[in-house]
Amino acid sequence: MKLKNEKLAIALAGLGIGIIAALLVLFGNPTNMGFCIACFLRDTAGGLKLHSAAVVQYVRPEIIGLVLGSFIMASLNKEWAPKGGSAPLTRFILGFFVMVGCLAFLGCPFRMILRLAGGDLNAVFGLIGFVAGILCGVFFLNKGYSLKRTYKQPKLEGAAFPIIQVIVLVLLVGFSSLLAFSESGPGSKHAPIIIALAAGLIVGALAQRTRLCMVGGIRDAVLFREFKLLLGFIAIFVAALVANLILNGTQEATFFKLGTQSQAVSHSAQLWNVLGMMLVGFGCTLLGGCPLRQLILAGEGNTDSAVTVLGLIVGAAFCHNFGLAGAADSVNDAGEYIVGGPGINGKVAVILGLIVVTIIACVNTFGKKEEK
Repeated sequence: MKLKNEKLAIALAGLGIGIIAALLVLFGNPTNMGFCIACFLRDTAGGLKLHSAAVVQYVRPEIIGLVLGSFIMASLNKEWAPKGGSAPLTRFILGFFVMVGCLAFLGCPFRMILRLAGGDLNAVFGLIGFVAGILCGVFFLNKGYSLKRTYKQPKLEGAAFPIIQVIVLVLLVGFSSLLAFSESGPGSKHAPIIIALAAGLIVGALAQRTRLCMVGGIRDAVLFREFKLLLGFIAIFVAALVANLILNGTQEATFFKLGTQSQAVSHSAQLWNVLGMMLVGFGCTLLGGCPLRQLILAGEGNTDSAVTVLGLIVGAAFCHNFGLAGAADSVNDAGEYIVGGPGINGKVAVILGLIVVTIIACVNTFGKKEEK
């Protein structure tokens, strides 16, 4: 595909994904959360009873759809190729701490864009931290950072993660009594299963074909002055913004609200918005892709990405079992505005995450030179 046509395809895919994200909110998903990989993996972990936070428990069909959409599209285009073996445990740890950063901020890079499109200016601080984290990762990439090559894997190994998604879907549709479901909070707000699954399948297929990745977009812009991947997320922002403005006020829902206070599932503890997303940007650069990209790669048969997603899921469960996740801003009974953000446990976890990710970057950059 010529570069011009490739850019057009990425832009059109981004516009479609932005519209789908806004429509998912119209059909029942939480505000500014048409798609959020971190939040949806967290909810799914709760739905599978891996954590007991009652307000964030629901197996999200969008996650299942993303993986299966990628799997189907990759198979149709003969791009499904089981491979792995590139430092899987390191990737698990990176995935774990990326989730710590996401839940400190209350969203993944995808939701960061959707929050901006919904007028949530707290996400601006997240974007600043995200870019700073990617720049840290780019520094190590320029110095030779690598988790070494991948190797061809058996077909069953590559198919295992998509098969797991089918099993989870069967549980959701046919054996829901085995799962946990939120009765209030973000986990109780969701689009109908068939709509959410269809949205996931479409977005998964589009993301697989266009290689959409927020981290990759900024990384490539810095390293190679290539902006095609970034164009996709700009298109998502524009489409979601326009759709939010059109839908605002319909069905008594708020799709666009400009400001930092009283935003849906958001906090204005700006230092931790910056540091949380800095951890996400840094970790994802070392992983080679954002949480969305990891799901898409897992659908393509990449077992390293599947292990990374497992790290994200375990990280989400750990955050809610041990009080690491940030809290949204709130208003108390006296009418006082309470700024949320991570508590002391979450703050320590974010700082620890930045230290661990830096150590991983150093060992896999400068340590390799010593081995030679």
